[in-house]
Amino acid sequence: MRSKFQRNLLSNKLIKKLNERNYKTDIKIMTDKIKYINPEGLMKNPAFSQVVVTNGAGKTIYIGGQNSVNANREIVGKGNIAEQTEQIMKNLEIALESCQAGFDNLVKLNIYIVQGQDVLAAFQASQSYFAKAENPPAITAVFVAGLGNPEFLLEIEAIAFVEE
Repeated sequence: MRSKFQRNLLSNKLIKKLNERNYKTDIKIMTDKIKYINPEGLMKNPAFSQVVVTNGAGKTIYIGGQNSVNANREIVGKGNIAEQTEQIMKNLEIALESCQAGFDNLVKLNIYIVQGQDVLAAFQASQSYFAKAENPPAITAVFVAGLGNPEFLLEIEAIAFVEE
């Protein structure tokens, strides 16, 4: 296993090589274990990161697709994407906390939105949760014809990383 010095040296060498090759990058290094990178040439957006790199000892947490079902197995917010998003965010928070993690540990989200839904309403409903993170995760969002239950309007799966 490499020492912290060796890992930092390798990271610095990588950044130097990218710069030598004329790749400009906006790199935010949270720790020596997680880097959020927005390379020059890719769109920069404060809502998501283009690349997230985890390195070294830690645990990676994979959270299966969360929908708007609460602990009582009730669908929250039938027909209302904002209410469903709020429940999904609560579910993600519970899942993260069960692993001693939080929104700041998220590195990747996959978001599935049923066609015809109001994306802006979902985005606004999620913002109070994502405000808890210093850096936004990498995000992929896709429109789908439907989800596992016709009442579901949105589903989010997540990957998080917690240092050891």
